[in-house]
Amino acid sequence: MRPTLLAVAVLSATLAACQPQTPPAPADTAATAPAAPASDAATDARFAEISQRWLDGWLQLNPIAATQIGKHDYDSEVDDLSAAGRTKLVDFSKKLLTELDAIDTTKLSRENQIDASILRNQIRGDIWGVETLQSWAWDPQVYSGLAGGAIYNLMARDFAPMPQRLKSATARMQKIPGIYAQMRENLDPARVPSIHAETVAKQNAGVLSLIDTFIVPNADQLKGEDRKQLDAAVAGLRKAVAEQQTWLDKTLVPNAKGDFRIGQTLYDEKLQFSLNSSLSRAEIKQRAESELKRVRGEMYAIAQNVLKDKPNAPELPANPTPDQQQKAIEAALELAYADKPARNEVVDFAKKTLADATDFTRKHDLVTVPNDPVKIILMPEFQRGVAVAYCDSPGPLDKGLDTYYAISPIPDDWDDKQADSFLREYNSRMIHLLSIHEAMPGHYLEGAHSAKSHSTLRSVLRSGLFAEGWAVYTEDMMADAGYLDNDPLFRLVQLKFYLRTIANAILDQGVHVDNWSREQAMELMTKQAFQQEREASGKWVRAQLTSAQLPTYFVGAQEHFDMRKAVEAKLGDKFNAKAYHDQVLSYGAPPVRFVREMMLDEPIK
Repeated sequence: MRPTLLAVAVLSATLAACQPQTPPAPADTAATAPAAPASDAATDARFAEISQRWLDGWLQLNPIAATQIGKHDYDSEVDDLSAAGRTKLVDFSKKLLTELDAIDTTKLSRENQIDASILRNQIRGDIWGVETLQSWAWDPQVYSGLAGGAIYNLMARDFAPMPQRLKSATARMQKIPGIYAQMRENLDPARVPSIHAETVAKQNAGVLSLIDTFIVPNADQLKGEDRKQLDAAVAGLRKAVAEQQTWLDKTLVPNAKGDFRIGQTLYDEKLQFSLNSSLSRAEIKQRAESELKRVRGEMYAIAQNVLKDKPNAPELPANPTPDQQQKAIEAALELAYADKPARNEVVDFAKKTLADATDFTRKHDLVTVPNDPVKIILMPEFQRGVAVAYCDSPGPLDKGLDTYYAISPIPDDWDDKQADSFLREYNSRMIHLLSIHEAMPGHYLEGAHSAKSHSTLRSVLRSGLFAEGWAVYTEDMMADAGYLDNDPLFRLVQLKFYLRTIANAILDQGVHVDNWSREQAMELMTKQAFQQEREASGKWVRAQLTSAQLPTYFVGAQEHFDMRKAVEAKLGDKFNAKAYHDQVLSYGAPPVRFVREMMLDEPIK
């Protein structure tokens, strides 16, 4: 999983790359199609000019996100979520959308046709988010994410000298109390779901941990008046956080009465903006339910193999009943669960698995591996509570900086039973898969390729569908290539991990559209998808806190699998896996359907 911004968009200040030339396709891939008709230069230039103004304007309106993607002109500013600030964003977006819609996209280059579609979806999504979804009125995570990101985005990476970043942090710390004030002004407790209020109340102190981790240890690098302002800003923010905690505990949490389910209408609209896919909600559900049945059958075949000589093995008939299938897969998974790290060794073991996955990817020549650095870190406190791990790549304008593979540690207040449940889920083989998904050759590698894309616009308006789908695709790719010496238990755990992806898609619409109860959600996750109680409980919380993000894994993976089959069918014996993977990643992570259209020389829709 990748961490999300307040707004979906991230963007670039430079637009020379918004009129890219199509990159040369690697040999033996889909480069046999005839060249596309020449575009109209004036129309391409008009699109570039509109895009430039949108990029520049959006940066000013979203300075915290701008810092994250590597545009540092606004490092001393914070976002304005007041009524006036929201109106400014909507007016700006509607003006640019009108101009964009006036362009005849059939006269654009194929690359710019893709970028225009991505940009239109983004602008429409920004307007919809403010006017229709209105998360600013009911989701306190919007504000806590901004408060934490304002500091973290400045201090986590060495994009500038520490004194410069500390001065920017001073300015932002002076303004974060204003974010809290807007939060108290904008939120309607009657619309705020209790789970959202409770989660943010727990995360609120995380801002102080950022100060203590990043600011205080480096404060001596400022002298004189700069140091005095820093100290005053820290003291003021500590006071503001304490006051905010009181408001959260005494006012918001007790009065939060909203429904975390956003309902069918909002869900379907948000799903389209989030995925930008051709698959509808109904098609996603049908595919997911079909895949759930197929994958369980494949897992049963592995169980028959690994259990056949084991004492006290369950019945393993050729045509099992649902109960026989369930017991056999559970028994086989127990063999994998027995191999797990100690609760205080998860991060160290993850480092080893990252090295193993990197060596394997290079040795088997699966895809070009960049040399960009990647580090495993403990997940910052203010970002905990939604996912176990994520990949945090540097912004596309910050070149040569570290990618972070962040892991949430086992909470100190968990008892041994809770910790054991977690470690059964995140057993040794599962941590290998986590490193494949989040780092190599998953998110880290894809993000590094994306940052080098010929299209800066596309690099920063990066598709979550593409990114998550690629990460899931690579899990299967590594297993097919024989990772961990073709260990059948690794394949079994990989299929279980894929079941989680499938269950995510079913769960998300089950919760937000079909009004599923916790019991229904837990039955899907713990029984049908074999998840441990701790993992399933955490996912139930995540499904309440988010919407239309969980399906990105499954839908993206399905589109990646479909695309590879189509290219293989076209090329036959000329298909080369490494060349295919490098070409897929060369387009800068747009929604997968656009990559397929480029690979197969189909019309851009």
